[in-house]
Amino acid sequence: LLIGSANALRHGGPGLAAYRGKPASAVGAHTAAAARAAGFDVVAVGEGGLQAVLDRLGPSDQRLLRLAGATRVPLVAPPGVTIDEQIVYASEPLPYPEPLAALLREPAVALLHSAEAARRFAQLCDHHAIPRARLVLAAIGPRVASAAGSGWGRLAVATAPNDAALLALAGEMCQASDGLNDRHGR
Repeated sequence: LLIGSANALRHGGPGLAAYRGKPASAVGAHTAAAARAAGFDVVAVGEGGLQAVLDRLGPSDQRLLRLAGATRVPLVAPPGVTIDEQIVYASEPLPYPEPLAALLREPAVALLHSAEAARRFAQLCDHHAIPRARLVLAAIGPRVASAAGSGWGRLAVATAPNDAALLALAGEMCQASDGLNDRHGR
């Protein structure tokens, strides 16, 4: 199994039980912990994406099942490896509640956990005429930061692709002496 998100385990349904005990490769430590808790035998844990996990496999004769979201990063299988994909969840965009849009018109720090969320956040800010320069973004990884685009007051990437590092970065951004409140005279 290839598991690129804990969401695959949360939303995969009762059919996942048939795969318990099978070897699983997880995108990162959080997803690996969720897989173990769901009864999977985690044999590989990546850092920086599933492609890195696949690249460590090298040429072999394996057939893998990727449990994925509807929006996912394409993978290149090593020689001799076949990947079947099963979509088990999707992220559905929701409108911004107007109170949130109003809050984001003031200086703020936003945390971005996925490339899809980063693209959606940028679209909604643009749609609601929220000035990007007034916002600082903390991204969980480089791909997420790239998906957010440009024009933000500050955009930084967590030191590791996990929630603890993302929260630490956001905390640092909130405490920065050159924070948005100082730059905007507040």
